[in-house]
Amino acid sequence: GRGGAGFPCGLKWTFLPEPDGGRRYMAINCDEAEPGTFKDRLLIDFDPHIVLEGIAIACYACQLDTAYFFIRGEYRHQAKIVQRAIDEAYEHGIFGPKGLMNGASDFKVECYLHRSAGAYICGEETGLLEAIEGKRGWPRVKPPFPAVKGLFGRPTIVNNVETLAAVTPIIEKGVDWFKSMGCESSIKGPPSYGPKLMGVSGHVNRPGVYECDLGIPLRKLVEDYCGGMRGGKKFKGAIAGGVSMGILGPDQFDAELDFDIGRKYNVMGLGTACPTIFDEDTDMVAVARNIARFFKNESCGQCTPCREGAQWIYKLLCRIERGDATTKDLDLLQEIAGSMGIMPGTTICGLADGNNWAV
Repeated sequence: GRGGAGFPCGLKWTFLPEPDGGRRYMAINCDEAEPGTFKDRLLIDFDPHIVLEGIAIACYACQLDTAYFFIRGEYRHQAKIVQRAIDEAYEHGIFGPKGLMNGASDFKVECYLHRSAGAYICGEETGLLEAIEGKRGWPRVKPPFPAVKGLFGRPTIVNNVETLAAVTPIIEKGVDWFKSMGCESSIKGPPSYGPKLMGVSGHVNRPGVYECDLGIPLRKLVEDYCGGMRGGKKFKGAIAGGVSMGILGPDQFDAELDFDIGRKYNVMGLGTACPTIFDEDTDMVAVARNIARFFKNESCGQCTPCREGAQWIYKLLCRIERGDATTKDLDLLQEIAGSMGIMPGTTICGLADGNNWAV
C-alpha cells in the first residue's frame, strides 16, 4: 500500500470474511487534510479515471458491491472532477446495473461520492466510516477492524487514492516491474518497493509533487528535484511527511524516505510522504507551536488525554516561544507528550501521537 505504514494492500484485502450475501463496502480515503499534504489532489486533477479503474478492480477482486469516495470538504473543484469521472464511468458501463466493465462480469458495483464536512479526524479510517454513516467523525475502538465490521456493520476495505491508482499499472506491467523500483527493508521492516508521489513544500526553489523511487535520500529530493534550498541557505530540518510524523534534524539531511524511516531516524513514519523543508533561519519552536495549534483545533475531544493534553501542549509551547517558560514547564511538556496517544495506550487513535512528535 501507499499509506504511511507501507502495510501490504493485498494482505489487507485477505482479512475480509467470505461473502455471505450481504453488502460489502469499499471506502476510498481522499480526506487529504494534513497540513503540507497535497499529492492526492494531483491524481484527481490529472487522472481521476486511473483511481476509478483501481476501485473497480479492487471491488471485483474482493467482491465489494458498493464504493464510497470520501473526499476532503475543501476540495470543491476536485469533488466536481471526481463526480464527472464517476458519471462517465457509469455511462461507459464500468459501474452500474449492466455489470462490471460493461457486462464483462455479472458482478455489479455502485460508486458514490461523499464530501467531508472538513474535520481532519475523518481521515482516520474509522472516523471516516462514522462520517459516511452520517455520525460525528469519532474514531472507533479496534478491534473489530473495518475488514470484519466496518461501514454499517458490514465488511469494509479502506484504501487511499494513491494505493488504488497503483493497481492498474501493477496489473499491466507486472510485479517484477514494480519491485524494480524502490528498495528492500534494511531492518526487517516492510519492503519499500515502487514509486511514490512526494509533495515537497517549504524553503526550496521548486516546491511541488514529484514521483520518486521509495528510499530516495531527502538531500537528493531537495537538490535534484526541487532545485536546492531557497536562497542558497543551509538545511535546518524537515517535517518527515505530514505534520504528524515528527521532525528530522540538520544531521539527518541524508535520511532515506522509505517505510523504515520511523525506526531509523526516530520519527513516527513516512506518513503522507510530503516533507516540509526548513532553512537555517527557521524558528523551530514556532514550527512546533504551529503544529500544536493545528492538533489542538482538530482533536475530536473523544479521549480526555488528547482533548486536554493538546490544549496544554499548545499553551506551554506559546510560553516557550514568548520566553516566559521555566524548567518546570519544560518538564511538564515532556510529561504530557509522553502520556497521551496510542503508544502509551491512552487514546483510541493516533492524533495525539502526531501532536507529540513535534515536541
